[in-house]
Amino acid sequence: MSIDTEATALAPLHDHTPPALHPKALAPANLVLTLVLSVFGAIVGIQMLASLGITPSTSLIGALAAMTLARVPLAMFRGFRSVHAQNLAQTSISSATFGAANSLFLPIGIPFLFGLPEMVVPMLVGVSLAMLLDAWLLYRMFDTPAFPAKNPWPLGIAAAEAIKAGDGGGKQAWLLLGGLATGALGAVFKLPMSAFGVALIGGLGAMTAFGIGLLVRGHALPLTGIDIGALYLPHGMMIGAGIVALAQVGHVVLKKHGVTAGAPDARGARALGRSLRLGGIGYLAIMVLLAVGTGVYHGMSLGMLVGFVLYGTFAAFVHELIVGIAAMHSGWFPAFAVALISLLIGILIGFPPEALVVLAGFSAATGPAFADMGYDLKAGHLLRGETSGTAFETAGRREQMIAGMVGFAVAIVVVACSWRLFFANHQTAPINAAYVAAIQAGISGDTARNLALWAVPGALLQLAGGARQQLGVLFATGLLIASPLAGWMVAAGIACRLLVQRVIGSAARERLEVFAGGVIAGDALYSFFSGAVKSLRK
Repeated sequence: MSIDTEATALAPLHDHTPPALHPKALAPANLVLTLVLSVFGAIVGIQMLASLGITPSTSLIGALAAMTLARVPLAMFRGFRSVHAQNLAQTSISSATFGAANSLFLPIGIPFLFGLPEMVVPMLVGVSLAMLLDAWLLYRMFDTPAFPAKNPWPLGIAAAEAIKAGDGGGKQAWLLLGGLATGALGAVFKLPMSAFGVALIGGLGAMTAFGIGLLVRGHALPLTGIDIGALYLPHGMMIGAGIVALAQVGHVVLKKHGVTAGAPDARGARALGRSLRLGGIGYLAIMVLLAVGTGVYHGMSLGMLVGFVLYGTFAAFVHELIVGIAAMHSGWFPAFAVALISLLIGILIGFPPEALVVLAGFSAATGPAFADMGYDLKAGHLLRGETSGTAFETAGRREQMIAGMVGFAVAIVVVACSWRLFFANHQTAPINAAYVAAIQAGISGDTARNLALWAVPGALLQLAGGARQQLGVLFATGLLIASPLAGWMVAAGIACRLLVQRVIGSAARERLEVFAGGVIAGDALYSFFSGAVKSLRK
């Protein structure tokens, strides 16, 4: 038996001792499963985005598939008894689903809807590279001062708790099942249970800001008659908060630069700084490739072309950081809305329509893969015992990155083979119509003033909360989501959390994490299967 095969067969079902070697993502059994799951995830993601406008979380489907195979009494399936092999399975299917739908299929639909089908293939090449760079950057930035492993990453907690409960059983399993039942039951009655679950485990300040933002957006119009969305208040707030968030990340890098070389924070800050530099070079190269490959450089002067490439690179960075921060704290990432903000600023600058199409697609492609990789690495970090800096943790993250890249590669192939079929039937992501309408309509002076005006309080709130709480980004995220019910569920989650902590005391955190993981998982599973049924009916 090869070393790779032996590594996947370690750690029996109820053995929580970390194996000497982490399971290999490219070991034959693991690779076959990840390929099959990735194809399934990519197809489901595209179909549901095209028909319903949503992308389901398939992470738990991958974990359940590996758990099921682990129970089959055949030697070839023994390796899937390892929770770390199950983690690789959930990483690959999740990467394929979000990658195919949000990072690839959505962006290439924008030029098609705009009447520029000749741009689809070069756009697919560019956004594929952006997606791969996105995921690699999060792999590099995870567990640094900007994106600490100790932060919530709620969907990662949900996946890890489900895998641990399936492996260990006992009281934790019953607590998880209670959460699953609660999440699924609430979802049956159309309640956004993931918002409730996230509020149980997210940072208290961040969750409060997020919940208030949801409630303000949901009730401003019926109570005051003011449509804050039409005033571009949420968009302006996010612009201000996002720029300050980027500055705060830069400050972290500079602040830690002079710290003792061997200190963990210093190492993390240096890794963050190197990643930001490499990411900047990568995004710049992709923007140049898109400008040349799509032919948009023909319609611009040299100065305008340079400005377009530089702005696209900057927008990709800000978009990635905002989406990552929102996902890390709240489990929700406003990728569509933040890409629209990047587009609105591009319209204000005065880029030609064809260039705006490229900008919208590139902005939309950056962020989802970044956030999804964060969820997956958080799940793996929890399953490996939260042991930052150890050889086993380092090896585990590397194997997860490989499994994720397998999923992303499958996503590229599936989208490349299927986009013509979907577009021939006039099936694109519904949000694409909003991007195209914005490009065609342009933007007024009043809108520009509103964006600038509301950027100021967004920046001030982000400064007040600091890099740890991210109040500005989370408040703006809530404002961008038109779901007042989600706001009330966040409020209910915060209230339950405070009550449980008061009654139980120090033991509350671990129990809340398990229960909240079940709630989020139950909501995700119900949403996945109900959405799949609706999608097939269409």
